[in-house]
Amino acid sequence: MLKKLLLGSALAGAALLLCGWLALRWYQAGSLELDFFDDAIAAFEAADRADPPAPGGIVFVGSSSIRLWDTLARDMAPLPVVRRGFGGAHMDHLVHHVDRIVIPYQPRVVVVFAGGNDLGAGTGKTADSYLAKFAELLARLHADLPEARVLFLSLKPTILRWERWPEVRKANDAVARLAEADPLLEYVDVATPMLTADGEPRGELFVWDGLHLSESGYALWTEILRPRLAAAYQGAGGVVSPALAPGGEAAGD
Repeated sequence: MLKKLLLGSALAGAALLLCGWLALRWYQAGSLELDFFDDAIAAFEAADRADPPAPGGIVFVGSSSIRLWDTLARDMAPLPVVRRGFGGAHMDHLVHHVDRIVIPYQPRVVVVFAGGNDLGAGTGKTADSYLAKFAELLARLHADLPEARVLFLSLKPTILRWERWPEVRKANDAVARLAEADPLLEYVDVATPMLTADGEPRGELFVWDGLHLSESGYALWTEILRPRLAAAYQGAGGVVSPALAPGGEAAGD
């Protein structure tokens, strides 16, 4: 009887693992399609109809690190932020949906974080193909929002995808070089502070999956990004509270 129970448990566990693997494979394959996240985009549009964000603010757009940043409004307050992240997003999806989740808000600043999914194992994408797609997004933003500043949050080093870090770092370096030649694009390095002195990901910055940020991870991002964002917003004509300046010094009004 005990052997039957153990066998049944083993078979059930194997079935669950198989189902989980198949579901992950389905998601990975499906998420490469441009319309895969249409339901999430439609939900944003419904929320906008119910409570339209004021134009001229700051839009955060990207993948799950933006979607899961539940404290974003508080962390960046009183800067006016709109969070438009959807989990699993590739840069292709941001380009595809830019007319629906960025341009309508007429933001002064756009913060972009996406690329970890692009450069994950099995996608066939490279740093070069990623850069080409980001350049396409940037061209769209410059054309439709000619005075808006664009802040690119560097792709993060993760425990789960550590073997992909050389390609991810190559993509970061390419965007940083692009920013040197574009006065409206700013590269924000959140990757380097996420590494230990030995050059490996800091474990406390991630939740159990080794991919998504922990509370400490978001606190680090906030510390790095908030003053840069305030300066960009002010530079684009936004009114910035003196309390947002580093050290509490006035950033202008």
